[in-house]
Amino acid sequence: MAFLEVEDGKRVYYEHHAGAGRPVVLVHGWGVTSRCWDTTLPALRAAGHAVVTFDHRACGRSDKDFADTSIAAIASDVVALVEHLGLRAPVLNGWSLGGAVATEAAARLGSNISGLVLTGGATPRYTSAEGWPYGGTPADVEGVLAGLAADRASTFRAVAGAVCVKPVGADVVESMWLQFMESGPRADDTLRDLAGIDQREILPELPCPVLLLCGREDGFVSFDGVSASRTLFRDARLVEFGGVGHAPFAEDGETYRTELLSFVGGLPD
Repeated sequence: MAFLEVEDGKRVYYEHHAGAGRPVVLVHGWGVTSRCWDTTLPALRAAGHAVVTFDHRACGRSDKDFADTSIAAIASDVVALVEHLGLRAPVLNGWSLGGAVATEAAARLGSNISGLVLTGGATPRYTSAEGWPYGGTPADVEGVLAGLAADRASTFRAVAGAVCVKPVGADVVESMWLQFMESGPRADDTLRDLAGIDQREILPELPCPVLLLCGREDGFVSFDGVSASRTLFRDARLVEFGGVGHAPFAEDGETYRTELLSFVGGLPD
């Protein structure tokens, strides 16, 4: 196990799986942990890639009492890990809220990034706004947070049960619920921050190729919004997972890993 101190003595947990190939940083979704990548990480390692995973502030094994748990703060942790580990031109892969984190981190890394993967990524917006008719509302987010305040365990169990549309088995759903239950209350502020994030001006400035991987039946991140976002990037390709919800890596893992490995392996040196 390894920890990186990032703010006022507070630390984030990370794993660095060494490899000779292009490094890939996996950024998990809201409230869960880096364990969500446990079927993705082995495939990347088997292909020779170095892989970095970490637990967001207030999630998993990272400290729970950060003063700042915003999207920008977590993105700064991604940049700090890339710099600390001396990663050259990594690929960032962000799931759900992690997509907004990875997008912000990619913008900060500038030329030191080779590709961006958004797995049901919550970018450029998670909620609807003028000129962006996709997603829910900040009030919807506050409803979820109110549920957590009243009954954290039951609310998270309901969220975990709604992630996948395809049957994935009770053990997978239970694993997601247990990951959610490892998060501290300050992680709730990360979701509240996401409700107001707008990255529409960032996307056109990203210099790297982008791979969009999204379930057609995603109940958390609008597929139509992901499809619309493709035109905002300089170079983006969308892969649609029919009959799949919010976790294509769990619901159609074979296709997901094939597409991911093809993208990472096809990037120029």
